[in-house]
Amino acid sequence: MVRVTTPGVRLLPNAITVLALCAGLSAVQFALTKNYAMAIASIGIAAVLDSLDGRIARLLDATSKMGAELDSLSDGISFGVAPALVIYVWQTGADRIGWVASLIFAVCMILRLARFNTLLDDTEQPPYASEFFVGVPAPAGGLLGMLPLVAYLQWGEGWWSSQYVVWAWTVAIAALLISRDRKSTR
Repeated sequence: MVRVTTPGVRLLPNAITVLALCAGLSAVQFALTKNYAMAIASIGIAAVLDSLDGRIARLLDATSKMGAELDSLSDGISFGVAPALVIYVWQTGADRIGWVASLIFAVCMILRLARFNTLLDDTEQPPYASEFFVGVPAPAGGLLGMLPLVAYLQWGEGWWSSQYVVWAWTVAIAALLISRDRKSTR
């Protein structure tokens, strides 16, 4: 049976991806206005939308190369740039160490996504390789990077909100993003 879809329906997955991108960018705006709970919620919404766009594209037989590229760009902003800036703004951005840690996080997220994209086209991989993630998935990495802020909002000031702990945590999560450890998708 051949599935016929109208052009509007074929655009639905890309529209969801753009909504995820808007949610990620909104997180930065919320951080700039010191509304950190909404910043975290926005990145959470981006994660939910990110989990839906690919599934809907496959369900509607509307997958495309452009959709895959748009998804990676959205992920890079929503789970790399946005969390890095939210954490940086929360920590007042007063020192260079914080800026460097934020840059490291954003760059590692982009590198993780670039590696993921190139592995999709790698024909020399063994057949079982597609059943494994390499490194921490982008949405999980973005949300894990914001864990010190979540702890601060839940319990207030503590060792988890110390600038140096936050920056060490940020760099540690960045390292996990680009790690070569394989995690089963099952």
